[in-house]
Amino acid sequence: MNTNAITKIANRKLRSRTSFSQSVRNSLTMAYRGLLKIRRTPEQLFDVTLQPIIFTLMFTYIFGGAISGNVQNYLPIIIPGILVQTVITTSIVTGVQLREDMDKGVFDRFKSLPIARIAPLAGALLADTIRYTIATVLTFTMGYAMGYRPEGGLGYVALAALLVIACSWAMSWIFAFFGVIARTASSVQGISMIVLFPLTFLSNAFVPAETLPNWLQWFSKINPISHLVTAVRDLTNSGTAGWDLGISLIGAAVIVAVFAPITVRAYMRRT
Repeated sequence: MNTNAITKIANRKLRSRTSFSQSVRNSLTMAYRGLLKIRRTPEQLFDVTLQPIIFTLMFTYIFGGAISGNVQNYLPIIIPGILVQTVITTSIVTGVQLREDMDKGVFDRFKSLPIARIAPLAGALLADTIRYTIATVLTFTMGYAMGYRPEGGLGYVALAALLVIACSWAMSWIFAFFGVIARTASSVQGISMIVLFPLTFLSNAFVPAETLPNWLQWFSKINPISHLVTAVRDLTNSGTAGWDLGISLIGAAVIVAVFAPITVRAYMRRT
């Protein structure tokens, strides 16, 4: 290497920031890495493949006769509820796997690469949308297999699926925040369950809110999970979009607006 080439390299200014387009490309690459992890360790998909099947069968045959008289009449109620409960619960994995990668030093290796610092976090969130999609498809498939025929039609079923996936992606920012600030992966899962279980089970996902005690009805009716379940039922069962759909979308946007910045800030400090 001649002297001029060495001088040019020495005088070259290093960039401390990446462009937006490069950040997007790096994030997509990290998302592809997440998909490769799933392909190489397919047991990571047990929760999104077995849970929809088991929960749909279990809740339908346990509560169907007691609530709606028979299983067939209960399906329009339970399938949207199981869909929301399953996919929202799946978003917990985002925070757990994020904490595991940080504990293993994977993110420390990423820091030495010439990539956007936000790419590993953004890539993990993008890759997990595949998990939500699998859970959504399997839940509807189980419903069809059991005799569920949504009157809204296939188009509104697809809109309901997109709504649940979008809201679950928004919720994953909350659990990603837990993954960044928590000390262990098990604590992330424990905290997430404490937050999520009351929201899902104290909602109208499995039983009508009117059947609950009066002191629980008020919580169920303001519960964001209840609004999301109602929006999915409106879309799939009648092909209508009510105010619950608007509330769900606004709520998802607020969650992203609040938790995305603080998650990114906490992640930048940790990495």
